[in-house]
Amino acid sequence: MEIFKIIGVGLLSCFLAIIIKQVKPEFYIFIVISGSIIIFLMVLDKFSSVISYFSQIFERTNIDSNIFLLILKIVGVAFLTEFASGLCADSGNGSLGDRIIFAGKIII
Repeated sequence: MEIFKIIGVGLLSCFLAIIIKQVKPEFYIFIVISGSIIIFLMVLDKFSSVISYFSQIFERTNIDSNIFLLILKIVGVAFLTEFASGLCADSGNGSLGDRIIFAGKIII
């Protein structure tokens, strides 16, 4: 199952980050970002099937396509905001991550 691969990448990245942080702290954030990007890419194809599913729902209910696009944009902004905020928090810049979340809420 795909989730076990994702969990494996996440745990491996986490362990590597812990080890690297003790030896070369300046490379810690690169490990975290790399692991996050790998997981994001692994999930990206699943996201297209979710969009397809929601598209079918909107077609069956005869809801305006502009509403569907608006919901997709909102979900996209929310995901990207959470992703960027998490990376900031992992790098020790939690306050910057909070500002990113604030900006994402304003944009939504």
